[in-house]
Amino acid sequence: MSAPVKIALVGMGWWGQKMLAVLSSAPDDIKVVRAVEPNLDAVRDLCAEKGVTLSADYADALNDPEVEAVVLATPHSLHTDQIAKAVAAGKHVFCEKPLALTAEEAARSVALCADAGLVLGMGHERRWEPPIAEMLAKADAGELGRIQQIEANFSHDKFVGMDPSNWRVQASEAPAGGMTATGIHLLDLSVRLLGRAESVLCICEQLSSELPQGDTVAAYVKFAGGGTSYVSASLSNPFMSRFTVYGSKGWIDIRDKAHVEAPDGWIVTSAMAGGPIETVEIGKAEPVKDNLVSFARAVRGQETYPVTADHLVDNIALLEAVFASSRSGQIERVAQPAAAKVGA
Repeated sequence: MSAPVKIALVGMGWWGQKMLAVLSSAPDDIKVVRAVEPNLDAVRDLCAEKGVTLSADYADALNDPEVEAVVLATPHSLHTDQIAKAVAAGKHVFCEKPLALTAEEAARSVALCADAGLVLGMGHERRWEPPIAEMLAKADAGELGRIQQIEANFSHDKFVGMDPSNWRVQASEAPAGGMTATGIHLLDLSVRLLGRAESVLCICEQLSSELPQGDTVAAYVKFAGGGTSYVSASLSNPFMSRFTVYGSKGWIDIRDKAHVEAPDGWIVTSAMAGGPIETVEIGKAEPVKDNLVSFARAVRGQETYPVTADHLVDNIALLEAVFASSRSGQIERVAQPAAAKVGA
């Protein structure tokens, strides 16, 4: 058995602490040996309890020969530079979403990791949710026929009342309402199912909160190979998560029973051509952990990480067009950076 991959968690806020908690149940695959957090007092006791070395300087993790990979749970605008520094230090990278705020930056990070032979993992844990994984397998096998439409929503009110200085509620770090927090997962799954996006119309409004980036967003996406996706998100209503895919041979509707922070299973309703509508419940799983384990196994060469280079760049190209449309109120084309095919 291979030794666990030793990682540094960079950013020990809400989500960094979530990852630290779930990784305690995956000791054979991954081990947190270091944490980086500018607010040392906030997590000093937690890191001491877990036996994790804590410091405020990212360079400490990069210079630590024990650290094989960094896991970034940091403000979005920092990702590109932090990935470049990790690659220069020979570290594999797992980055929380979004990978970047522009397609050019995403393509640059993908190319750097590919050229260095380093694994680039991505915090798109929705792909590891059991009903989502089963839906993707059915779509890949042609069981749903031609994928025609996607309808999806991922909403919560966790940021309402958050300190206005928190980067998660800054319009510069998180434009277009909940698109970088939740909608990005739905864009990722849409790209995974329908390929490269061609154009998008996005409407973002501030309706029932003081969130400066807006609290209600909807995007209607047209894909180059045909098909459309309607993605919506609210940052000011109670939790809701739904992903529905419609194909010529059948459809599947997947609803989370709870936020992935504390998953509680899923309700799946589906129908195939000529058959009845069926509903089943799927039990709890821990997709955040499972994604990180897949990353660690890819680092060890035991499996291929499933989020491809094309998916990574195409998703951010679409996200960038969503931002543009939310500002202009017009349909925006999805541009592709020159380096988009690197590592494909």
